[in-house]
Amino acid sequence: MKASDVMVRDVVTVKPDTAVADVVQLLTKHDVSAVPVVDDDGLVIGIVSEADLVRREEIETEKHRPWWLEAVTPAATLANEFAKSHGRRVSEVMSNHVVSASEETSLEEIATLLERHRIKRVPILRNGKLMGIVSRSNLIQALASSHPRDEAQAVADRGLRLELLSRLADQSWTDFGSRNVIVSGGIVHLWGLVKSEEERKALTVLAEGVPGVAGVSDEMITTY
Repeated sequence: MKASDVMVRDVVTVKPDTAVADVVQLLTKHDVSAVPVVDDDGLVIGIVSEADLVRREEIETEKHRPWWLEAVTPAATLANEFAKSHGRRVSEVMSNHVVSASEETSLEEIATLLERHRIKRVPILRNGKLMGIVSRSNLIQALASSHPRDEAQAVADRGLRLELLSRLADQSWTDFGSRNVIVSGGIVHLWGLVKSEEERKALTVLAEGVPGVAGVSDEMITTY
């Protein structure tokens, strides 16, 4: 399987001049642990994660060292730590180095990136622009949905997934398009939270209505 088979396409992003306080609200509201940073041209220039925000003066968690240790700590390190704990804008706290992959990257390669860099998600880029994101949970969902398939079936599954995501985007009664959808062997696997039993049923009906879908596996959780 490839990144395009499992990636979440509706990704929350921020700009370099976004206030840190607004980022915190976005992380909480959308229940995500990081958001990519994009410039005015739509290019990904950084990422802000929970790890960038845990050492903050507001909650008295900024890093303190004994004077003798601080004396031998590189000035660049001290400056970076100060910016992260006191910065008010995304550009002051974000991580500039972004570990990314393409839509054609295999899930095996993405798993290696997650392990090697000890990160939780990988932005998927095309010519520097954000196409989606793959997280650890997406890999677990793919594992739970997987079974042997040939390349022809894989291509067909990708087509079904794209068609379903397109139909989801046209529905005003749900934001499920931002959740993950996996298609494997013609079976649509629906994951994530839904607000009501009615939304759950409607999503199942929508998936069943896509030509070529052999069945729908409901892994959704109703939050009411």
